[in-house]
Amino acid sequence: MAAQDDKIAILDACDPTDPAWAATGGCALKKGDVTRDEAGALLFSPLSSATIGHPAWRNEPSFLTIEPNKTVRVTNKGGEVHTFTEVAAFGGGRIPGLNQGLTSAPECAAAVDLAPGAGTEVTGLGEGNHLFMCCIHPWMRALIKVKPKD
Repeated sequence: MAAQDDKIAILDACDPTDPAWAATGGCALKKGDVTRDEAGALLFSPLSSATIGHPAWRNEPSFLTIEPNKTVRVTNKGGEVHTFTEVAAFGGGRIPGLNQGLTSAPECAAAVDLAPGAGTEVTGLGEGNHLFMCCIHPWMRALIKVKPKD
């Protein structure tokens, strides 16, 4: 199903009143209710050998269908720094402690940070599936499908 607009929001829910976020650059949100302890508790699961991550750290939508030559506007609406990086395959990012069980995607070495409130535009995507991920929080993934109008 095609989205009504061609926008993706990068989201998180860090608690700006939790001083523990200062160790990772702080939290710029006005409202958020996930402490660093809570986020850390959900990074891993005894049922998985790979990083799981907190579900509040996500791209919305995580699946988007667009027509060729469309521009997708991506905005970091979270309180932390993120990336929105096209990769050949989903994998780990560039922060070793957040990559358990994952091999880092090579594209993450050159990933551009998006500060809270910052945005970028994705243009020039050819037909097919395009994978994007945050190279800081590798469970934050999105797929943009490019296909001609039916």
